[in-house]
Amino acid sequence: MLKDPFKQFADWFRQAGHAKDIEDATAVCLSTVDPSGAPNGRMVLLKGFDDRGFVFYTNLRSVKGKSLLATPQAALTFHWAPLKKQVRIQGRTETVSDTEADAYWKTRPRLTQLGAWASKQSEQLSSRAVLLKEVARLVLKYGTGPVPRPSYWTGIRIIPQRIEFWQGRTSRLHDRILYVRKNRRWTIARLYP
Repeated sequence: MLKDPFKQFADWFRQAGHAKDIEDATAVCLSTVDPSGAPNGRMVLLKGFDDRGFVFYTNLRSVKGKSLLATPQAALTFHWAPLKKQVRIQGRTETVSDTEADAYWKTRPRLTQLGAWASKQSEQLSSRAVLLKEVARLVLKYGTGPVPRPSYWTGIRIIPQRIEFWQGRTSRLHDRILYVRKNRRWTIARLYP
């Protein structure tokens, strides 16, 4: 294992991205807690990472958005079964800068941008026709011009305090390496499987 957990993650992420049996290496389970303390997990897509943290994008009016605004802490769990590898990340969260969110927004397909405006994410929807009618209205509204980013749609960065790498081994004698950040430095420990 490398001394820098971000470099270690980059190595495993690259392996997962090249594995033919892994459909989407960016798919990750995001876990949050709601204001009452109830846990909630769902799949999101990792859109970037560097030594500042791990970034995904969301609607802040969604269940996950509201949870993260109320309790700015989260966990990510990557599981790349064909490689027998798992990475667990825990940390505090922050929104990315408007510059970062705008730059990523511009890379999204136009229909996806319109969908971000049309969807009242996580709210009850009476019928699919209602959603499609709203998308059609937005198509007319924006025509061929740019679709602006909604103020409630942005990126969330998880700033890790703990990163655990799990490598499956025979006879359940797995390797588990835990990185813990203390005072801007990482300590490394091996855990029992």
